[in-house]
Formats: sequence, structure tokens, C-alpha cells
Amino acid sequence: MPNINKSDTSAAFKTHMLTHTGEKPYKCSQCTYASSISGNLKKHLLTHSNEKPFKCSQCTYACADSAYLKKHLLIHSSETPYRCSLCNYGCTRSGDLKRHILTHTGEKPFKCSVCNYACTTSGDLKEHTFTHTG
Repeated sequence: MPNINKSDTSAAFKTHMLTHTGEKPYKCSQCTYASSISGNLKKHLLTHSNEKPFKCSQCTYACADSAYLKKHLLIHSSETPYRCSLCNYGCTRSGDLKRHILTHTGEKPFKCSVCNYACTTSGDLKEHTFTHTG
């Protein structure tokens, strides 16, 4: 029988229950971000600083999230299974190819609700919205 610490399971249960209630007690003091998981808030806080502890060993890329570094490392792979039929662009992820194709079509599906700004990625739109909120 595994040794189960009752306080550990109680804390885990409380955290799990937050997913059902929608409660997000961990709030960022610098923006409107909130989470039900304290670790997610810690990761989020790095977005407000210039701290980028995860560094690529093959180029100058650095980021605040290990998952982003893992995705980035794919660009150093010589394998590019996703190829653009309109130019010589190739990539390792289908989402990157879909985003690239927008450069040919001119489509900008992400639109600002405050002004007439439009762009090809949700990340660019998120960054743009900070121009309205400070």
C-alpha cells in the first residue's frame, strides 16, 4: 500500500475542485490574469519581466516557458514535412504552415475589438491589446 500523505491529497483535491467551480484564486498583480493553479501564475509572472531562463543551445532564442523552447527546437530540425505549395517555405508543424499561408492570402483573422487593427496570429493581437490597456 503506498504511503499517502493526507494533507497532500487534501490540497490536490482542493486544487482539482477549482476546475469545477471556475474559481481562480491566484491573481496577477500586474494584469487581469488569474489561474486556479499557483504554478501557472508563477509561469505567467515571467511574462512581465525580461527573465528568460530557457535558452536554445543552437541560436540566441530564449524564453520564459520550457514548452516554448521545446517547440522552438523543432526549427533546428532538418526535417520539414509541411511545405508551402506557393513558395519554398517548409516547417515542422502544421500550424506554422497554416499561419504562413496567410502571408500569401492576406487574410488577417484576428481583429482588435477596440480599433481596426487586424493580424495573422492571436499572439500578435494579444500584444497589440496592451497598447490600449497600458
